[in-house]
Amino acid sequence: MALRHALMAALLEGEASGYDLAKGFDASVANFWAATPQQLYRELDRMAADGLVHARVVHQERRPDKRLFSLSEAGRRTLHEFTARPPRPGVIRDELLVQVQALDAGDEPAVRRALEERRQRAEVKIARYEKLRARLLDGRFEDDYLAEAERIGPYLTLMRGLSFERENLRWCEQSLKVLDRRARR
Repeated sequence: MALRHALMAALLEGEASGYDLAKGFDASVANFWAATPQQLYRELDRMAADGLVHARVVHQERRPDKRLFSLSEAGRRTLHEFTARPPRPGVIRDELLVQVQALDAGDEPAVRRALEERRQRAEVKIARYEKLRARLLDGRFEDDYLAEAERIGPYLTLMRGLSFERENLRWCEQSLKVLDRRARR
């Protein structure tokens, strides 16, 4: 999947500035796609040049002008083509897993610290995702939201992100317990 597909999916929410997309990306799309603001801006420029998005300049007083992006018809067609084809299989590329795999030949305290950091990051992400979930539900039951919401894709990807981080948390806690038991032997 290209960054452009993730940006086009984000633009389904409506017109947004690069700053708004970066902020929203971090709050929602980051649970399945990571990108720096610089990468987002570069890709938005390429997408505008390719006719996938429209960009308009909004003049502001006391602030620099900003560009607002919206999905073009060509962008909608491209996104539709992307969603119509079968996805490529996902792969895991995680440095921490390589470090844990090599734990017996390496620096156990460093790996332990890395596991603890991953555990803490998972807790922070879970809390952030739960706040986003509550904001999306806005007091409604999940079944009601899923039946009535105009768009359910963001909610479904959020649920996957929550599951992923909960599993990260569970695995880190389990791994740390194993290391603690082995250290007491």
